[in-house]
Amino acid sequence: MVKYADYIEQIEIDSLWSGKRHVVWDLDRRVNILSGINGVGKSTILNKVVRSVDNKGDVLNHLLKGVHLKTVPADATHIRFDVIRSFDRPLINADMISRMDMSLATELDWQLYKLQRKYLDYQVNVGNKIIAALTSGHPEKAQEFSKPKARFQDLVDDLFSDTGKKIVREENEIRFTQIGETLVPYQLSSGEKQMLVILLTVLVEDGQPYVLFMDEPEVSLHIEWQQRLIELILELNPQVQIILTTHSPAVIMNGWMDRVTEVSDITDNT
Repeated sequence: MVKYADYIEQIEIDSLWSGKRHVVWDLDRRVNILSGINGVGKSTILNKVVRSVDNKGDVLNHLLKGVHLKTVPADATHIRFDVIRSFDRPLINADMISRMDMSLATELDWQLYKLQRKYLDYQVNVGNKIIAALTSGHPEKAQEFSKPKARFQDLVDDLFSDTGKKIVREENEIRFTQIGETLVPYQLSSGEKQMLVILLTVLVEDGQPYVLFMDEPEVSLHIEWQQRLIELILELNPQVQIILTTHSPAVIMNGWMDRVTEVSDITDNT
């Protein structure tokens, strides 16, 4: 029977590199920030944890030996999780995608394409919940179900306001208007795409407890967006557990200093 974890309580890695450096990291329920100089192992730790859980979230069938996860509840068999890596590299198979008539050129474009599909599924699920609430005589519940999508749209409009972009709210897929022109997400700047990817990823989890891994999410983001990033994620889904690596002081500036862990504080030589 599948039983999902609410969050990860502890990460233990037997050896970080070639039999050296044992890692034990006790995690906060909400926000966990891993810091350290280049080459110290931040991304390696994150990648090992992600690879230790298969693509169905099965924590009992580890794909990478030497990684141990303590979860809450302790008898959880699976973890809902998403991974966001922010480097906007060109797509290796861009030629094939062009032949499919899609204007996708970078990895962020591909992520947005997949998220558009999830966004449509999310809206169908929310619509079904609203119908069920209305037919059972609970209009107040129907209103609650519609709030996260509306809040997501409001947040994106606010973040993109300096360039005059607004989400077209009458369409099911994400579209924007700017000075009378309609834009698809692939026409946004790298920073706008990145923020949209993060917020959409959080929204489509539909308020469920899950773990969001992010590797240096500040790349391409304006400093004001970096400062707001964590609070925006938690606002869209208070049930999320954030585990991220960063070099940016701005990401932790708004009250997250006590959630920062240095790699040197959780490693020792074996």
